[in-house]
Amino acid sequence: MLGGLGVLSFVVAFVASRLLLARFARFALDHPNARSLHERPVPRTGGIAVLAGAAVAIPFVAAALWLPLLLAVALAAVSLVDDLRGMPTAVRLAFHLAAAALLAWYVLSPMHPLELALLVVAVAWITNLYNFMDGSDGLAGGMAFIGFGAYALAAALASDVPLALLCTTLSMAAAAFLAHNFHPARIFLGDVGSIPLGFLAGGLGLVGWRDDVWPLWFPLLVFAPFIGDATVTLCKRLARRERVWQAHRDHYYQRLVRMGFGHRGTAYIGYALMAACAAIALLARTQAPIIQWSAFFGASAALGVLALWVDVRWRRHQPLEKT
Repeated sequence: MLGGLGVLSFVVAFVASRLLLARFARFALDHPNARSLHERPVPRTGGIAVLAGAAVAIPFVAAALWLPLLLAVALAAVSLVDDLRGMPTAVRLAFHLAAAALLAWYVLSPMHPLELALLVVAVAWITNLYNFMDGSDGLAGGMAFIGFGAYALAAALASDVPLALLCTTLSMAAAAFLAHNFHPARIFLGDVGSIPLGFLAGGLGLVGWRDDVWPLWFPLLVFAPFIGDATVTLCKRLARRERVWQAHRDHYYQRLVRMGFGHRGTAYIGYALMAACAAIALLARTQAPIIQWSAFFGASAALGVLALWVDVRWRRHQPLEKT
């Protein structure tokens, strides 16, 4: 069933992407600006296709998974309005926090209020960081394919069929979108896609933890390249007292593109890092605690070293870019 549903999800998302390009190519265009990495207007409606592909799982998943899906769809609707007309940052964040709070309460209650609050903030952060990281051709789509694919494999190995089905459809729908988003991208996820995907990455991570499919660190390691890039960049901008809610080109993946690796090279680097983190997480998730934490902190340290390398290269590259 996993294979058949995955194929169906891919077909639905692929056809939906083609229809969006054919019928709505001028709808919700992302116009280039000083902070963009693309050079021509591109429609940012690809998330609709991804959600359409994932929707094929609804008749087959347990009722307990309907709330994360419904909340993701609600966030997609809010995000579509934001894509079309814009929305104040505080209003967007309020929706994200409300959805995260409802999901965390539903999945984990009863729990100590402080622990619950921390997990709500974590889910809301992952929701937003996925949007921050959707700025280079093929990157966010490929990360969704690998990340939710790792979720699906872990759930299947733990015999959690409903969760495996849902994660499989998300992964394969992302793959279909990626066929149109890889450089040169013809369509972007947009907020309508990146926000729900980020929410589901965090929310389904909590579901799997509750159901003993994986330890709490597992989702963090699977999506570590995304989480690390966005979190370190945010902290650095806070330290410089910059307006963190404004668009910028300071993410590590944006620097790689600007340093000459290009969209394709940056995407390949991201895929390799994500696949390595996912493989380590899958292998370590059922091991003794000392091995689990060694794997988590070891992989995190390796990403930190890579970030330092990019920082050094970037300092050398900046004078060349200005000239």
